[in-house]
Amino acid sequence: MTSDQTASGLSAAESEGVISVELDEEIAVIRLNRPDRLNAFTYQMGEEIKAALDRCDADDSIRAVVITGNGRAFCAGADLGGGATTFELEEPAPGEIPPDSGGQLTLRIFESLKPVVMAINGAAAGVGVTMTLAADVRIASEDAKFGFVFAQRGLVPEACSTWFLPRLVGLPTALQWTMGAQMVPVGEAHEQGLVQQVVPKADVLATAIGVARKMTSGTAPVSVALTRQLLWRMAGAPSPRVAHEADSKAIYYRGTMPDVAEGVTSFLEKRPATFTDRVSTDLPQIF
Repeated sequence: MTSDQTASGLSAAESEGVISVELDEEIAVIRLNRPDRLNAFTYQMGEEIKAALDRCDADDSIRAVVITGNGRAFCAGADLGGGATTFELEEPAPGEIPPDSGGQLTLRIFESLKPVVMAINGAAAGVGVTMTLAADVRIASEDAKFGFVFAQRGLVPEACSTWFLPRLVGLPTALQWTMGAQMVPVGEAHEQGLVQQVVPKADVLATAIGVARKMTSGTAPVSVALTRQLLWRMAGAPSPRVAHEADSKAIYYRGTMPDVAEGVTSFLEKRPATFTDRVSTDLPQIF
């Protein structure tokens, strides 16, 4: 392992097939890297992002992940280079339906043990916008726009967006955007809560990294991972009693671990805490 590599083997800058990954200290930056195709999504891209997230979860030196695009767009949606048969998949086994690759990526982001921030540096359409919905924060450039254009292509919303989108913007807005196959300007997306901040294009990545750093600085990594899981999973819970059961388990297990003793002691001693519990080895299984 070289000096610019982390314990998981993630180097300070590495390039895969259609993404690149780099480190900004404790923040991993995943870049969609097909700028000549406006970062159009492919199966390979989804697989590479999932693999990068696996490495980030396993690396305790990485506190958060930022995903952005190279070039002038974030992601133009599925690559339509295959023409009319783009969405025709191989014949599945009898009784089986192949899983949507965009949905598999969204679920992997949902399951992340590190906070995920999207730095949306331009247009995001189709899976280019639905893949962002499981992130914790979306920062958008002033020229960004969001295309929920599935019905114009004879498709339907995918990538679990029918679960995520209404929770972010409300059901009436989600219905209007998707059934109307609308291109949503960044101002409207901000007003409705899809994006949390709009900044000049040149500042998108730096702002997203700053937000990711603010979400993780001075906090216990295991507590951040559990908090993320609790909030996202409880968004779909049928009753607050489900949240109470999960909260109780988390409080019980965390209360027996070194981080809590350090958190309390550091507060009483008026000093920064040094948390030692590790996401890779010490994360309680509460679900």
